[in-house]
Amino acid sequence: MKKLLLYVTLVFLFIIGLNHKVVAEAPATEVRASHILVGNYYQAEQIRKDIVDGQGSFESYAQIYSKCPSGKNGGDLGYFKRGQMVPQFEVAAFNLPVGEISKPVWTQFGWHIIKVTDRR
Repeated sequence: MKKLLLYVTLVFLFIIGLNHKVVAEAPATEVRASHILVGNYYQAEQIRKDIVDGQGSFESYAQIYSKCPSGKNGGDLGYFKRGQMVPQFEVAAFNLPVGEISKPVWTQFGWHIIKVTDRR
């Protein structure tokens, strides 16, 4: 079971690498991001599609749908450094351009939609 979980995680990280643009500037030491945490992929994908299509703001969808306490603040997690978040979340956040919304990212907490709002 551990080998299967490791394999799935590695494949997932590889897919994230293919689907996210690598930031070409100097590596950021901190990222400020917001996220929406939901229980399944299909809900995450639908929420992402609605936001990208302009049917509502990221912040309003976070307040309505996110299972994370940060949802009441529009999903804002503040600034964080490498090593402070679970690996899948960190890889997506540090490779996402400011203002772009990620494809759904799975962690042991559920499915995340991530929006990087700043880096420094």
